[in-house]
Amino acid sequence: MPQKSIAARPAPVGNPYLRLLSTPGARAFTAGNLLARLPMGMFSVSAVIMIAGAHGSYALAGAVTATGLAATAVVAPWTARLVDRYGQARIAVPATALAVLGSLALVLCVHFDAPVWTLFAAYAATATTPNTGGMSRARWAHLHRGDPASLHTANSFEQAADELCFMLGPVLAATLCGALFPEAGTVTGAVLLMTGILIFAAQRATEPPVAPRTTATTSPFRSPGMPALLAVFLATGAVFGSLEVVSIAHAGGAILALQAAGSCVAGLVYGSMRPAGNVNRRLLLCLASMTVLMSLPLLAAATTGSLPVLAGCLLLAGAATAPTMVSGMTLVQRFTPRGQLNEGMTLAVTAMLGGVAAGSAAGGWLVEHAGAVTGYTAPLCAAALALVTATTAHAVRRAPAPGPTPPRTPEE
Repeated sequence: MPQKSIAARPAPVGNPYLRLLSTPGARAFTAGNLLARLPMGMFSVSAVIMIAGAHGSYALAGAVTATGLAATAVVAPWTARLVDRYGQARIAVPATALAVLGSLALVLCVHFDAPVWTLFAAYAATATTPNTGGMSRARWAHLHRGDPASLHTANSFEQAADELCFMLGPVLAATLCGALFPEAGTVTGAVLLMTGILIFAAQRATEPPVAPRTTATTSPFRSPGMPALLAVFLATGAVFGSLEVVSIAHAGGAILALQAAGSCVAGLVYGSMRPAGNVNRRLLLCLASMTVLMSLPLLAAATTGSLPVLAGCLLLAGAATAPTMVSGMTLVQRFTPRGQLNEGMTLAVTAMLGGVAAGSAAGGWLVEHAGAVTGYTAPLCAAALALVTATTAHAVRRAPAPGPTPPRTPEE
């Protein structure tokens, strides 16, 4: 039975994040969601460390993680569609259970030196992991519909939470794999994921109502502007995937925390600011900044060879990441029909994961054949591609069509 909306009840404080978390039920589902999202920053790093340690090949490790992410890119939109159709609690729990079994299967395959093809099959089985960030954003959109300022803060908070998890996740994974045993990161991540989803799914009062489906209902992919935006997410994902593999090979997984830290801080600052009306131009500015900042790790690795300098450059490189993702997700919410928000946001995340898969494979190949320093050209080129794609799409949308000039939308 559909749940009734809970009206937002802002607290009498000036901090927008405290006002956001004062929404009834928000803290409970946020706690479960954060617990479930922390493993998202652990799994790929754990897999790379675990597989590279057992087989002595970063190329194999990158290929396995790329295969799992590619499988997720195919399966995740269907999982999200089921979530929109039948509800978060009914779908997320069994889907997570299947993904956890896949993670545990990967651990067994590595530990018992199973044939290489089983690594690909086991990691691909994790593709049913639900988009916990998308489900959380859908709850905020339901609770604060009609309030753009609160939604901007909520999107920024969610992006900062993503970055926090990707900041802590690699450190936790690297620490567990090094201090205990190589499979410890994946096992711990599986336990955290299942526990967090169970807590999140139990918060039924804030769950968005199930949207009725008709024969006329189509995928959000067909919404105007969505294909080009997904292409931007694809290229942006390649930035993350290549940067992760190259940085692990160059300096270890812990250094990735600095890039995520820069993004987390930038996201929180961005969310506390009053959003400008033109989201398209905001996205272009963020992508341009990300392209410039992604050149810093390459320059540091090529000219200094100093890990502290590289660490500082990764911290700066992360500053444009969260604002870029917040602006992109805001456009996704505007392009997606109501009742299909989880599917629309999952399409964006899926496109990003597809880019992460391609970036991981490309980064691993460059590291193995050209060295870690050259590998840092991959995230720079991917960021430039995202900027070119967004600029071209924006120019096409602004080009006058034959006949009467259509009215402009607020975000144009």
